[in-house]
Amino acid sequence: MSNEDAGRVKRMRMWQQITTISPYSRELGLRLHEVEPEWCVIKVLPDARLVGNPQTGVVHGGVVTALLDSCYGLAIFVRLDKLRPMATLDLRIDYLKAAAPGREIFGGAVCYKLGHELAFVRGCAYHETPDDPIATSSAIFMFTGGPVIALNDALSALQENRP
Repeated sequence: MSNEDAGRVKRMRMWQQITTISPYSRELGLRLHEVEPEWCVIKVLPDARLVGNPQTGVVHGGVVTALLDSCYGLAIFVRLDKLRPMATLDLRIDYLKAAAPGREIFGGAVCYKLGHELAFVRGCAYHETPDDPIATSSAIFMFTGGPVIALNDALSALQENRP
Protein backbone atom coordinates (compact mmCIF):
# COMPACT_ATOMS: atom_id res chain seq x y z
CA MET A 1 0.00 0.00 0.00
CA SER A 2 1.42 3.40 -0.97
CA ASN A 3 1.75 6.24 1.53
CA GLU A 4 -1.03 8.06 -0.30
CA ASP A 5 -3.36 5.03 -0.01
CA ALA A 6 -2.46 4.56 3.67
CA GLY A 7 -3.20 8.23 4.33
CA ARG A 8 -6.55 7.95 2.57
CA VAL A 9 -7.53 4.88 4.60
CA LYS A 10 -6.56 6.63 7.84
CA ARG A 11 -8.53 9.75 6.84
CA MET A 12 -11.59 7.63 5.97
CA ARG A 13 -11.49 5.83 9.35
CA MET A 14 -11.17 9.10 11.23
CA TRP A 15 -14.05 10.82 9.42
CA GLN A 16 -16.25 7.69 9.70
CA GLN A 17 -15.91 7.93 13.48
CA ILE A 18 -16.86 11.61 13.34
CA THR A 19 -19.80 10.78 11.01
CA THR A 20 -21.30 8.44 13.61
CA ILE A 21 -20.79 10.59 16.73
CA SER A 22 -24.54 11.19 16.75
CA PRO A 23 -26.63 8.25 18.02
CA TYR A 24 -29.24 9.22 15.40
CA SER A 25 -26.67 8.84 12.60
CA ARG A 26 -25.64 5.46 13.99
CA GLU A 27 -29.27 4.34 14.19
CA LEU A 28 -29.82 5.32 10.55
CA GLY A 29 -26.70 3.36 9.62
CA LEU A 30 -24.95 6.29 7.93
CA ARG A 31 -21.61 5.29 6.42
CA LEU A 32 -18.87 7.45 5.04
CA HIS A 33 -18.36 6.79 1.34
CA GLU A 34 -15.88 9.47 0.26
CA VAL A 35 -14.17 12.39 1.94
CA GLU A 36 -12.15 15.06 0.19
CA PRO A 37 -11.75 18.73 1.09
CA GLU A 38 -14.02 19.72 -1.79
CA TRP A 39 -16.67 16.97 -1.70
CA CYS A 40 -17.96 14.59 0.98
CA VAL A 41 -20.30 11.65 0.44
CA ILE A 42 -22.20 9.67 3.07
CA LYS A 43 -24.47 6.75 2.23
CA VAL A 44 -27.36 4.97 3.86
CA LEU A 45 -27.92 1.30 3.13
CA PRO A 46 -31.32 -0.24 2.45
CA ASP A 47 -33.08 -1.09 5.71
CA ALA A 48 -36.74 -2.04 6.19
CA ARG A 49 -36.83 0.12 9.34
CA LEU A 50 -36.27 3.24 7.20
CA VAL A 51 -39.18 2.65 4.82
CA GLY A 52 -41.87 5.31 4.96
CA ASN A 53 -44.48 3.51 2.87
CA PRO A 54 -44.59 -0.29 3.31
CA GLN A 55 -46.69 -0.72 0.17
CA THR A 56 -44.07 0.84 -2.11
CA GLY A 57 -40.93 0.18 -0.06
CA VAL A 58 -39.80 3.79 -0.53
CA VAL A 59 -37.54 5.17 2.19
CA HIS A 60 -39.02 7.92 4.37
CA GLY A 61 -38.14 11.46 3.24
CA GLY A 62 -36.84 12.22 6.72
CA VAL A 63 -34.02 9.75 6.12
CA VAL A 64 -32.93 11.74 3.06
CA THR A 65 -33.13 14.94 5.10
CA ALA A 66 -31.02 13.46 7.91
CA LEU A 67 -28.52 12.07 5.40
CA LEU A 68 -28.02 15.48 3.78
CA ASP A 69 -27.93 17.35 7.09
CA SER A 70 -25.24 14.98 8.39
CA CYS A 71 -23.26 15.21 5.18
CA TYR A 72 -23.40 19.01 5.35
CA GLY A 73 -22.02 18.99 8.87
CA LEU A 74 -19.23 16.67 7.76
CA ALA A 75 -18.36 18.90 4.78
CA ILE A 76 -18.01 21.86 7.16
CA PHE A 77 -15.86 19.90 9.63
CA VAL A 78 -13.61 18.70 6.81
CA ARG A 79 -13.20 22.25 5.51
CA LEU A 80 -12.43 23.50 9.05
CA ASP A 81 -10.26 20.45 9.83
CA LYS A 82 -11.67 20.57 13.38
CA LEU A 83 -14.98 20.18 15.16
CA ARG A 84 -16.82 23.35 16.02
CA PRO A 85 -20.27 23.49 17.64
CA MET A 86 -22.93 24.53 15.14
CA ALA A 87 -26.61 24.35 14.41
CA THR A 88 -28.57 24.05 11.19
CA LEU A 89 -29.99 27.53 10.67
CA ASP A 90 -31.74 26.91 7.37
CA LEU A 91 -32.17 23.75 5.29
CA ARG A 92 -33.99 23.65 1.98
CA ILE A 93 -34.61 20.41 0.12
CA ASP A 94 -36.28 19.98 -3.24
CA TYR A 95 -37.41 16.38 -3.67
CA LEU A 96 -37.29 15.54 -7.37
CA LYS A 97 -38.30 11.87 -7.27
CA ALA A 98 -38.77 9.02 -4.85
CA ALA A 99 -35.78 6.95 -3.89
CA ALA A 100 -35.86 3.52 -5.50
CA PRO A 101 -36.76 0.80 -2.97
CA GLY A 102 -33.92 -1.42 -1.76
CA ARG A 103 -31.06 0.73 -3.04
CA GLU A 104 -28.26 2.65 -1.35
CA ILE A 105 -28.79 6.39 -1.15
CA PHE A 106 -25.80 8.69 -1.32
CA GLY A 107 -25.69 12.22 0.01
CA GLY A 108 -22.98 14.45 -1.40
CA ALA A 109 -22.07 17.88 -0.08
CA VAL A 110 -19.68 20.76 -0.53
CA CYS A 111 -19.04 23.63 1.87
CA TYR A 112 -18.71 26.49 -0.61
CA LYS A 113 -18.51 29.46 1.78
CA LEU A 114 -17.09 29.54 5.28
CA GLY A 115 -17.42 32.67 7.39
CA HIS A 116 -16.76 33.53 11.02
CA GLU A 117 -20.35 32.86 12.09
CA LEU A 118 -21.94 31.00 9.16
CA ALA A 119 -21.15 28.14 6.79
CA PHE A 120 -22.94 27.64 3.47
CA VAL A 121 -23.33 24.18 1.94
CA ARG A 122 -25.09 22.56 -0.97
CA GLY A 123 -25.49 19.07 -2.28
CA CYS A 124 -27.83 16.35 -3.37
CA ALA A 125 -29.08 12.85 -2.64
CA TYR A 126 -28.76 10.27 -5.39
CA HIS A 127 -28.42 6.56 -6.18
CA GLU A 128 -25.58 6.23 -8.66
CA THR A 129 -24.57 9.67 -9.81
CA PRO A 130 -25.23 13.23 -8.64
CA ASP A 131 -26.28 13.98 -12.23
CA ASP A 132 -29.58 12.17 -11.56
CA PRO A 133 -30.58 13.43 -8.09
CA ILE A 134 -33.36 12.22 -5.84
CA ALA A 135 -33.23 15.61 -4.11
CA THR A 136 -31.18 18.79 -4.29
CA SER A 137 -30.51 20.91 -1.26
CA SER A 138 -28.75 23.86 0.30
CA ALA A 139 -28.27 24.89 3.89
CA ILE A 140 -26.79 27.48 6.20
CA PHE A 141 -25.17 26.47 9.47
CA MET A 142 -24.52 28.86 12.35
CA PHE A 143 -21.55 28.38 14.64
CA THR A 144 -22.57 28.41 18.28
CA GLY A 145 -20.73 29.01 21.51
CA GLY A 146 -18.67 26.24 22.92
CA PRO A 147 -15.21 24.84 22.56
CA VAL A 148 -13.56 24.13 19.25
CA ILE A 149 -12.33 20.54 19.40
CA ALA A 150 -9.24 19.28 17.62
CA LEU A 151 -9.92 16.09 15.66
CA ASN A 152 -7.44 14.01 17.65
CA ASP A 153 -9.08 15.09 20.92
CA ALA A 154 -12.53 14.20 19.58
CA LEU A 155 -11.35 10.78 18.44
CA SER A 156 -9.68 10.10 21.79
CA ALA A 157 -12.92 11.01 23.59
CA LEU A 158 -14.86 8.66 21.29
CA GLN A 159 -12.50 5.78 22.06
CA GLU A 160 -12.89 6.33 25.82
CA ASN A 161 -16.69 6.44 25.69
CA ARG A 162 -17.33 3.42 23.45
CA PRO A 163 -17.46 -0.14 24.75
